[in-house]
Formats: sequence, structure tokens, C-alpha cells
Amino acid sequence: MTEDEARAWLDAHFDVPRETWDRLERYVSLLLSAMDEQNLIAESTRPHVWARHIVDSAQLILHARDAGEGPWMDLGSGAGLPGIVVASMSDRPLIMVESRRKRIDFLNDVIAELGLANASVFGGRVEVAPPTKSAVISARAYAPLPKLLQSAQHLSDEKTIWVLPKGRNAQNELETARPAWQGAFHVERSVTDADSAIIVARSVKPVKKKGRG
Repeated sequence: MTEDEARAWLDAHFDVPRETWDRLERYVSLLLSAMDEQNLIAESTRPHVWARHIVDSAQLILHARDAGEGPWMDLGSGAGLPGIVVASMSDRPLIMVESRRKRIDFLNDVIAELGLANASVFGGRVEVAPPTKSAVISARAYAPLPKLLQSAQHLSDEKTIWVLPKGRNAQNELETARPAWQGAFHVERSVTDADSAIIVARSVKPVKKKGRG
């Protein structure tokens, strides 16, 4: 996907208003400028930031359109992907969980610069974030699926929709998690990379261990 194709994809799927375009373009500018101070994205993806990062994040919204009330929780937000993108394109309250001080500062600066009143940052590890009934949980390059589910269980309930980009290892991670976790899991292809996939899940809960007879 080229940069022009990425912009066309966004307009086709979201009918992006001018104000949102301005926010996304400003975010991309802030993201690339901050690369001089910290490694927010892979250097190799800099020329393809709209396809590799903006569309790659925005596509998650499509898999959570029927989510109920409650916040969108983004785990290990890092540079704000997908958190900042989702907050820019949606009015839903969005909480980004990030433990690294420089990343926290960057995210707070972006929120202020873009005027994202619906976005906030929890500075700390996922495991110590306050219990929340999240409508949606996302995590991009945060942790392997079994660890991810374990660390974020207290942020979800049976109605939570999990949208988890997992690259080329999606199916393998899902199979690894199945013995300990149950729910409605399925794998969606990424629009930005034919070899990458997104795990979408609902009604996720630990498998009850059988008692000894």
C-alpha cells in the first residue's frame, strides 16, 4: 500500500472530515519530529508512515464498530499507535497505558497539541492499571497473546472486544493461548500487509481447571 493508497483507503472507509485529517497530519509531523530524540517507530517505516502506522491502526476501528459503552483501552501505547489514531477518529473515551517515562511525556504532549479531550494516559504497567470494564482493548506489539490476556484480564468483561494486531504469528499465538483461555476468537487479515493478521476476540475468560476426583 502506497501513501496515496493509504489516504484513499481512509477516506473510503471513514469519510474523514477535514478536522480529522488535520489532526492525523499533525500527529504524523509530531511523530517524525520526535524521532530525533527517541525511537518511536522503526526507521525503515518512516517513508511509509501513513500505510504502516496510520491505516494499520485505523483498521482496528472497523472490527470494533459494534462495541458497547465504555472506554477503549490501548495497552503498551508507545508512540500512540493505535491509541492516538483511534482517539483522533472517534469520540469514544480512550485510555493509553504506557510505562516508559519518555513515551508518557510524548503521548501527553500529543494529546495537548491535538486537543484530544477524549484521550488520556495511564502511566504505569498494564497489571496495575485500575480495573475497568473496557468496551474495546487493543495492543500493538505489546506481548504474546497468553501474557497479554493474563495482564489485562482485570480491564475487561464478557462484553469487551479485543482487537490485537499480531503480524505473521497470529495463528500460532492463538493456538498457544487456547489451552488456558476460552472465548470467541477469530483471525482477520490486515489491509496493510497480506501476511499479517489481527486477532479479534469476545467473551474472553480463563479456562476453568478441572478439579481432581
